[in-house]
Amino acid sequence: MEPITHFLTGACLGRAGFNRKTALATLTLTLAAEASDLDVLGRFWGPAFGFAHHRGFTHSFLGVPLVSAVVIGFVYLIWRLRGRKTKDPNLPPRWGLLYFYACLAGLSHILLDFTNNYGVRPFWPFSEKWYSWDIVFIAEPVMWVLLLLGLIVPGFGSLIDREIGARPRGPRGRFAASLALLGVVLMWGLRDYEHRRAVNALEARTYAGADPIRVSAYPTYVDPFHWYGVVETPDFFALMPVSSLGPEVDPEGKLNIRYKPEETPITLAAKQSYLGRVYLDWAQYPITETEVLAPPEQGHIVYFQDLRFLQLPGLFSRRGTRRVLGAGVQLDRNLRPVADIFGSGKSRIVVPEPK
Repeated sequence: MEPITHFLTGACLGRAGFNRKTALATLTLTLAAEASDLDVLGRFWGPAFGFAHHRGFTHSFLGVPLVSAVVIGFVYLIWRLRGRKTKDPNLPPRWGLLYFYACLAGLSHILLDFTNNYGVRPFWPFSEKWYSWDIVFIAEPVMWVLLLLGLIVPGFGSLIDREIGARPRGPRGRFAASLALLGVVLMWGLRDYEHRRAVNALEARTYAGADPIRVSAYPTYVDPFHWYGVVETPDFFALMPVSSLGPEVDPEGKLNIRYKPEETPITLAAKQSYLGRVYLDWAQYPITETEVLAPPEQGHIVYFQDLRFLQLPGLFSRRGTRRVLGAGVQLDRNLRPVADIFGSGKSRIVVPEPK
């Protein structure tokens, strides 16, 4: 998920009752809920390195305790710089309990990222396998609304207390924050049910006379009843919208067939490059396209695309099919990788291939 959802989740966890046990609980939970994304610093060593290590160690069960220790160290530093002051002098910070809270928030980060279709590697480095639930889009406004209400609504109660001169009653918002978190869980339950209906609908039919080898349904923006279906057959991939209300496959007549390209020495060389190995380890439905450079003596570019992120015309984008999370490897005339390519057109980034 994007950072906003992680921060809001951590804040709601703090308001749900953890802030009654120790000072600095909400601050710790909020920071720790997003801290796993510190792995973005890997981009300083190049896009391919950053891609390889994104959602790796910091998003693993082994990494959570270490990332949590970094968060606790940062919170401790802030506390010392503020003169060891807290809002309630009768509620001192309990550092052992705060460390446990930070670990809990770190696990919430893994869970949230598991719900979308990018996936996580929670058992890294013992296993490089990716896991994804595929039920929630990477940016989910419904979750934003639920979590924000869980944090904002109690503030109105505080305003009323001040207006009538009532005495403060300690940390507020426990019920609202707990209700917001429960709402997120119920939303997951609905999305999981609809996701299963969409997958079952994809499995129940043939495509151009071919039986599916495997199928997947991926979430679309906001709408819990419409999905992006990807089907693999022996010779091709089929891409189409799916409605889980019916359920109905391809209700809008937008079936898109992508035939599997023939394997060549050029594509094999690209797949054996550093970026190629990293990309194929992550991709669920990888497909390649080969471009011959002009003049041909300059070599080739092999583009990689994971079909679960290929935006179909009219399904996500009105401007035609776009590459999302795609990459490419440039090969010289001797099929040696010389550059990695990220993006497309004028915005593409070309970087030297790691030695």
